Amino acid sequence: MRSFLYYLYGRRLLQQVRGRDVPRHLGIILDGNRRYALERGVPDLREAYALGAEKLDEVLEWCAEIGIRAVSLWVFSTDNFHRPPIEVSGILSAIESKLTRLARHPRSHRLGIRVRAVGKLDLLPDSTLAAIRAAEEATAGNRAMVLTFAVAYGGRQEIIDAVQAMLREKSKQGEDLQTIIDGVSEETIGQYLYAPDLPDPDLIIRTSGEIRLSGFLLWQSAYSEFYFCDAHWPAFRKVDFLRAVRAYQQRERRFGS
Repeated sequence: MRSFLYYLYGRRLLQQVRGRDVPRHLGIILDGNRRYALERGVPDLREAYALGAEKLDEVLEWCAEIGIRAVSLWVFSTDNFHRPPIEVSGILSAIESKLTRLARHPRSHRLGIRVRAVGKLDLLPDSTLAAIRAAEEATAGNRAMVLTFAVAYGGRQEIIDAVQAMLREKSKQGEDLQTIIDGVSEETIGQYLYAPDLPDPDLIIRTSGEIRLSGFLLWQSAYSEFYFCDAHWPAFRKVDFLRAVRAYQQRERRFGS
């Protein structure tokens, strides 16, 4: 009975969301895999992260259903490298498996998903890099949705890298220091971010009850709407997703004005 009521509630939410503006670009901080596993007595963290990877299939279907065109996922931060090696290995293994599945599964092409990754990719092991490149190449022709994996990613590091890349290029072009300084603007720095072609995220969802961004899309999220969900990522439901989109639609976006 409970599942049937959730089904009816989900249909009602979907009707409310459809026909109204949806986020062009949705960011998701996938949080709570470890806590979900501990609460359910799952001792193997690899299994916990594998469950989280499976959840992505459902979420991509939900995004496609309402017409979201870009989804960015924070799956591994630069700080995560400081976790125990077995946990780092488990996270990266789940990421590699998911990327391989996205590259090969007919669903990716049915939904028109183009995969790519951003971050300090040079810090990743060769096996993870190979999975990223294979998924990017296999889905390069898809155009309905851009799915960006933020891997070995930190928002402050992205800004540092953008400024350094800008200075490096301007210096190679022979510009003097004052000319470079005078040319610095939001638009200029934005051109050197990891994914300058993506629109800024309209909505960012974080699961597992944490009420902070922790640096995710730090530059791009200046005018994003935020939604914090108590459910751990593997337990994230369609009704949670639709509530987040509905909350976004109910807000009046002012963009600082």
